[in-house]
Amino acid sequence: MTTVLTIDDSPSIRQIVSLTLSGAGYDVLEAADGAEGLKIATERKVDVVLTDLNMPVMNGIEFTRSFRGHPAGRGVPVVLLTTESDESMKAQAKGAGATGWIQKPFQQGQLLRIMAKVAGA
Repeated sequence: MTTVLTIDDSPSIRQIVSLTLSGAGYDVLEAADGAEGLKIATERKVDVVLTDLNMPVMNGIEFTRSFRGHPAGRGVPVVLLTTESDESMKAQAKGAGATGWIQKPFQQGQLLRIMAKVAGA
């Protein structure tokens, strides 16, 4: 089973992502900020990370950069979920090692299609 870590400071977004993905057969772990997410991602085996961009403590770009610098983060897709549409932010995320980008609000089908693509399912 594919394990997905979803990192978002919004409990409602985490719940939507978790229900959507668990309903599709994914095992889902949750974190409320990038620091908590980094702890989970480096201590547990995760196959994909979905992270918000704008969060307190550690944002999605900082998380991605830190995760990519850890052996556990090599080869794991990191997809940012965000309301941002600024191309410079997308470039920063890509430069930090992000695999993809999902614009909020998103449709459940869109999330599942991207997950199938990055998880290789």
